[in-house]
Parts: sequence; structure tokens; C-alpha cells
Amino acid sequence: MNLNLMYITNNPVIAKIAEKSGVDWIFLDLEINGKEERQGHLDTVISRHKISDVNKIKGALTKSKLVVRVNPIFEGSQTEIKRVIDDGADIIMLPYFKCKDEVDTFVKYVDKRAKTMLLLETPEAVENIDDILNVNGIDYIHIGLNDLHLGYGMKFMFELLADGTVERLCNKFKSVGIPYGFGGIAQLGKGELPAEKIITEHYRLGSSMVILSRSFCNIDLHDNLEFIDNIFHKGVKAIREFEKDNILKNKEYLMENKIAVIRKVTEIQNSQSKYLVKK
Repeated sequence: MNLNLMYITNNPVIAKIAEKSGVDWIFLDLEINGKEERQGHLDTVISRHKISDVNKIKGALTKSKLVVRVNPIFEGSQTEIKRVIDDGADIIMLPYFKCKDEVDTFVKYVDKRAKTMLLLETPEAVENIDDILNVNGIDYIHIGLNDLHLGYGMKFMFELLADGTVERLCNKFKSVGIPYGFGGIAQLGKGELPAEKIITEHYRLGSSMVILSRSFCNIDLHDNLEFIDNIFHKGVKAIREFEKDNILKNKEYLMENKIAVIRKVTEIQNSQSKYLVKK
């Protein structure tokens, strides 16, 4: 079974292109509360999508599901979640939660009117994960490597893959039967940690979802729709072909890839440390 591929956009034209290329879930990002403070100093995208985009993107899609990331639980959460569901979201994602109570509140607000997805991205949530998994009504969990590695004071987000944190969490999700995923990928052959290595880890760990990162197709750098269409078509096709090959691989190959990932992450950490010392 192929990974569910997600792509973040609030542009209906790009959403249609992504859908046509085989992207399974189009991802709208309404999260803004606290995000500037956490990530404003980094080279990360703060999407600034609007709640009015939900209806527009839903109207552009014919088969891809619409995932909407709302804000962490706050006084306006119930109203925000209701509006997002009324406007057509298929899956609602809760970011930056820390404890069972927040998850419980979220599930109650959604009230089975859409699927629920948790974005696990705080050390507190990792610490409380056994309690959190006791909440009924969690449909999916995605591990957000960006905020989580910052929370642990790490320099490189895939350290969490190399040090066994992702694997331990995936095993917990698997044991309670909740589908899960983690992180994002660039196009095949690209990325500090090559996308092929990450995809193979998804298969080893039983993951069923991944985000296509900004670097997969950064539409801010291109205004030619034909060119963007070509990137999506070729990029998704390459991932699907790679997946077919990977499904046929044996456990020995998957373990060799795990070791290669740890080696590559260590290499990146060392090079970053040298750079920081020189600077």
C-alpha cells in the first residue's frame, strides 16, 4: 500500500495540479497562534492560510481529501473547528498539544463529524503519549519533526529518526492500531537526508503518510503552471515507482537502510558542529 502523500497549499489551482498528479491529501494550514514565537527566526514556512480558504480548496477537489490544521486548543477552538467542518474539511489536525486533556477536548469538538489527526510535536506529548493514546476517537497521528526537534534542542530534525525516538513512537501507535506518519520529503535524489532513505524508513516503520515538503515544489519560485504541473507529475510518479521497488525489499535491506540513515545523520550533525565552531 502506498504512502498517503500530503501537500500544503491554499491555492485552488495548485491543489488541482497536486490532486491530478496523485497527491492523496491537500493540506491547509490555519495554525498561527504561537507559531511566530517558535519558528519566526527559522527558515520555515508560516503559511498564513485563512479559514475562508477551506471552502475554496474543498470546491477545487474531486478525489483528494482535505486536511486542515487548526490552532492548538484555545478559547476559540470550538468555533474554529465547527466552521472548518461546515466548510468541508475531511480531516482536522490538532498541532502542538501537550497533554491528554487537550486531545480529549479536540476529539469532543470534532464529534465524529470529520476524521481527527494529532500532530505530535512537543516533548511533553511524547512524555504523556501513553495517556493520550487512551483517548477514544483518534484516527491518525503524524509526528512533526520540525517543532519536536526544536523542543529537544536538536540541530537537525532527522536526529529523531536516527536516535530511535520516531521508532519508539511508531511502535506505540502500531500497538493501538492508529495509522501514523512522520516528517516530510523532498523529491527523490534531493534533501540533506535523501528522500529515498526517508521513504525506506517509512516502510520499515509501518508508516502510512508523509508530507511533500516545500522543497518538493516551492511554488514561490515558479509562476509557470506547466512547469509546476511537470514537477508534480514527475515527482509523484518517481515516488510511486520507488515505493513499488521498496515493497519488494527484504528486512535485511530495510535494516541496512536504517544504519545508512544513522550514519548520514551523524555526518550532517558533525558538519553542522564544525560550521558552528568556525562561525
